[in-house]
Amino acid sequence: MYKKIIKEIKQKSNPQKAKDLMWFFKTGKGQYGEGDIFLGITIPEQRKIAKNFSDLTFFDIQKLLNNKYHEYRMIALLILICQFLKANEKNKKQIYNFYLKNTKNINNWDLVDLTAPKIVGEYLAEFAGSSTKNTGISKNILYKLARSKHLWEKRIAIISTYSFIKRNNFNDTLKISEILLHDEHDLIHKAVGWMLREVGKRDFQIEENFLKKHYKKMPRMMLRYAIEKFPKELYDEYLNGRI
Repeated sequence: MYKKIIKEIKQKSNPQKAKDLMWFFKTGKGQYGEGDIFLGITIPEQRKIAKNFSDLTFFDIQKLLNNKYHEYRMIALLILICQFLKANEKNKKQIYNFYLKNTKNINNWDLVDLTAPKIVGEYLAEFAGSSTKNTGISKNILYKLARSKHLWEKRIAIISTYSFIKRNNFNDTLKISEILLHDEHDLIHKAVGWMLREVGKRDFQIEENFLKKHYKKMPRMMLRYAIEKFPKELYDEYLNGRI
């Protein structure tokens, strides 16, 4: 099975597209994706491969995750999503734990954004305890990741809350946004702003209450992402500090 998936991945490679992707994902020296290399396979093609090999074992998935090529890692994560969707509670926990043990291999924004909500977010949304139900599973892992020194773990923390937002549960998004409010990296600014915007799509007042408290000290990029869908007059008032 493993040899077959490697063969299929290699057959789909596109050297010219690989060069374009290496530029797009900022793989140069000192950039956020430094050292990452690509085969030039589109996301739809990767999804198809993942679906065709969705029964791959953890052992083989781990080999894909350890690979230097970006697409190998993405396909591995997409396979995990396929498995998660049809798993029972026990197997979902195994996939969730396996994912978190591999955060060092989830090392670019697309790897995070396409997978963290669908595994970490969905697992915690479904099984984490609440004030009325103690399951022994906690969302504390997100707060630990949010305080990590590693860029991608911090992005996993905030992007995973997208699953909560879809359920109209905004508390963790707002708390983690506060933790990341003064982060130095623009990829965190964009991620936090994006999640705040998603909150606002579902409850404008909750987003506005958060922004009124924090917008003057937020990084400009974070604010722009958060207010992107605001009416122009209100958008301008926030940017010009007139709220």
